Amino acid sequence: ASFAAQAGGDADRGRKLAYTCMGCHGVEHYKNAYPSYSVPKLGGQNAPYIVSALEEYQSGSRMHPTMRGFASSLSDQDRADLAAFFHSKVPASAGPEPVGTPPPQAVACAACHGKNGRGTTPEYPNIGGQHADYIVKALNDYRLGKRKNPVMAPFAQQLSQEDIEVLAEYFSEQKGL
Repeated sequence: ASFAAQAGGDADRGRKLAYTCMGCHGVEHYKNAYPSYSVPKLGGQNAPYIVSALEEYQSGSRMHPTMRGFASSLSDQDRADLAAFFHSKVPASAGPEPVGTPPPQAVACAACHGKNGRGTTPEYPNIGGQHADYIVKALNDYRLGKRKNPVMAPFAQQLSQEDIEVLAEYFSEQKGL
């Protein structure tokens, strides 16, 4: 059985619910207005991670006014259905092997995100192929305490801005999302 089915999400219903999501996440090169960074890619993202992110937006532990408003209107089933839909949209270019040599900064990342940016378990996000500026934004938010996560926050606090740029560039070049 597919992971989406195991998670209880209905990808077809999720496709219908995702109509609103596609106004931002479905527009190539679309950027958040302020601060300006690329809206993250969702196609191929792990379903449990999407559910978790939507719950964090709903609770306010992950900050973004538009996403908080949207997530607050979703039921548990809506979140599962959206997650199943986006999880089912794995790009044909997603591959198991990393592109290029991972930088030394990526060694710790590989434990959860894999050398190629594909999450090692469904709970960890796929970051391979994600926009570099979005990865920079996410790592800086963890580093500054704007995003809460008991693993990512202490890890990101140890990174320099140069480390963050190197990691973002490497993972954005991987085949994935």
